[in-house]
Amino acid sequence: MSKNSKKKFFDFLWRQYFKDPLQWWDNRRTKKGPQSPDFSNKFTKEPLWIDARDNPAWVGEELRKRGLVVKGERTFKEAIHDKHDVIDEGRSLVSLLRICAQNKDLQRGVKAHDDVLKKGLLEECSGALITMYAKCGELAKAKEMLDVHKSKDLISWTALIAGYAKQGQSKNALSCFEQMRQKGVSLDGVAYAYILKVCASLQDLDKGEQLHNEIAKRELMQTDVLLGTALIDMYAKCGALTKAKEVLESLSVRDVFSWTALITGYAHQEQNEDALRCFERMQQEGHSPDEVTYACILKACGNFKAIEKGEEIHDEILRQGLLRRNIVLGTALVDMYAKCGDLAKAQQVLQKLPVRDVVAWNALIAGYAQDSQGEQALDCFELMQKEGLSPNAITFACILKACGSIGAIWKGEEIHDKIVEQGLLENNIMLCTALVDMYARCGALLKAQRTLEELPSRGIATWNALIAGYTQQGQCKQALNCLERMGNEGLSPNSVTFSCVLNACSHLGLVEDGQTLFTTMIAEYGVEPVLEHYTCMVDLFGRAGHLGKAVEFIKLMPSYEYSAIWRALLGACRKWEDPIVGNWAFQQAIHIDKSDPAPYLLMSNIYAGAGMQEEAESIEAMRIENQAW
Repeated sequence: MSKNSKKKFFDFLWRQYFKDPLQWWDNRRTKKGPQSPDFSNKFTKEPLWIDARDNPAWVGEELRKRGLVVKGERTFKEAIHDKHDVIDEGRSLVSLLRICAQNKDLQRGVKAHDDVLKKGLLEECSGALITMYAKCGELAKAKEMLDVHKSKDLISWTALIAGYAKQGQSKNALSCFEQMRQKGVSLDGVAYAYILKVCASLQDLDKGEQLHNEIAKRELMQTDVLLGTALIDMYAKCGALTKAKEVLESLSVRDVFSWTALITGYAHQEQNEDALRCFERMQQEGHSPDEVTYACILKACGNFKAIEKGEEIHDEILRQGLLRRNIVLGTALVDMYAKCGDLAKAQQVLQKLPVRDVVAWNALIAGYAQDSQGEQALDCFELMQKEGLSPNAITFACILKACGSIGAIWKGEEIHDKIVEQGLLENNIMLCTALVDMYARCGALLKAQRTLEELPSRGIATWNALIAGYTQQGQCKQALNCLERMGNEGLSPNSVTFSCVLNACSHLGLVEDGQTLFTTMIAEYGVEPVLEHYTCMVDLFGRAGHLGKAVEFIKLMPSYEYSAIWRALLGACRKWEDPIVGNWAFQQAIHIDKSDPAPYLLMSNIYAGAGMQEEAESIEAMRIENQAW
């Protein structure tokens, strides 16, 4: 390295030191001699000497200003360094490349690469160069160098895998991992942790379990809580929460991160009680939750409608002053209150946040939209924009739902225009579906169909929105036509689709078509029937007056402990004035829930319609006795 290059290098190091001295060890009291550095970086180990001859001229004055040397003291002891440089050229460039990697300074890194080539130091610096390019996001360049130099440097390979993982290039990360093993590079805990992260993103449970077995054989996890946390996270994201819990229990050392990985898994799988129990145990073990833990447990509280626990956590967060610096936590609170139905509190929390972003506003708008409070959602939408925040695709999807709930087609059309102007419909099926659903809910079915036909991309959910719209408006033939067109596009109907079309068959009295669709759903499409499908079929038979078939169908069900089934049959018995089947359905219904008023009212009407006034009065007396209000 030339003298000028060294000066530039030390200039850079000293500026890093003065920018944040806490990132450097002060070795002046413990150094054993002039060869030991006065300061060394805590992370990259780069050394600095107060009296190095290559220090820039300005450093001495800055050191004096900060009281690090006494005024008048020499800062360059040339006698010590006349014959030997403190750092040889190779080590200097490696150190510089490490700093470039740490700071993601690609421009300086490329210049350092040029110096490496000029000095013929490529062999000594190849590992540092690969790491620098990987950490700066230049993965193709890093991989090219790795292939050319056939490096077995673990840090370089790990940096490249980490780079692929961060950019979502999971398949490249796995391929890189396999090449690494083929070259005989021995993995450490950090490398395993990164590749487990890749398995989690791909939800590749088999690969994750294979890695777990390797880790266990090498006994790498006994003292490595980071690796244990990566395993828990992998199992949780792959849905194997029992296994994730087993790993946590097996760790000799647990920390807040390992607990949070499991809590996050439970919250995302909506195993909310398990998440809350985990949270309690973590605290009992003496681990204080961090912002991520709080955000995850608030998600569980929202899913579980556990507002009292959510309020308790809110108080903890306020006591610790965490909302002053964490917008994610503020958003989680807004979302929790919104999902628990306390929208006034959700808006109050949002208004008090020191910083609000579009995600926080989205949580509140979504809450109002889900609660069919469309006007309030629209008000929030306007307030958000007045604060200078631009809506994103999620905002638009939520506000379209709000427009549909109140029939505000004029506003929906305005939003539609904005979405098209911003080009947001490309590859965004969620937003496409929200548009079709909005028009369908507003009764503008021709507009809904035209919108669907003009969309750049549409999926099953988009067709479902249109089919549901036709069914709700009583245009059941069009709903069935949509099913056929959907099949022509190569899309297989799902559970929601069949609920819509079975409902359409029921309203049209198409008993045979409904039976065929139900059988096809199971045999051809592998869709397992759920309560809604069974209820549609009972309603289909009942509306057509086939009460015997309805009874036979119910008896063939795997379970009929569902009030909705019996209400559907009671409704049919009322229509056809059949007190015998009606009484059987009534007895089954009150066995499930004797406090539900609907069966009493239906049965009373059935008896009254059949001229059995005394029996009708006895049902009314039973309702009062059982307090079915």
